[in-house]
Amino acid sequence: MKKLSTAKLAETVKLKREEKGLTQEQLGDLAGINRVMIGRIERENFIPSITQLEFLAKTLNFEITDMFIEEQETNFFIALRSEALSESEKEGVDKLFTMMLTLRQQILLRSKFENAASHQA
Repeated sequence: MKKLSTAKLAETVKLKREEKGLTQEQLGDLAGINRVMIGRIERENFIPSITQLEFLAKTLNFEITDMFIEEQETNFFIALRSEALSESEKEGVDKLFTMMLTLRQQILLRSKFENAASHQA
């Protein structure tokens, strides 16, 4: 699945704007987008609407499709994100995390107890 790369968009907008010798305000006027939004796009802090993206692409002469990248599908940490899990699997993950946290607390308590005991001896 492809998704919009804010990094690619930011780099392209800034590069093309500078190549044309435009300020953010001038580009905003030409594309019908507020100057503040242009700055936010260039800082990867704003995702433009499809209409805004079309106006930017037309004004700066770039292909919208070039701004999309293939989303890497990973199965790492899928349990943490609770994606594609059934309700019983989610309950199992929750139980596992609870057990892990409890074990961590027990290890910390045991460590504190052992340290206190070794200082008294």
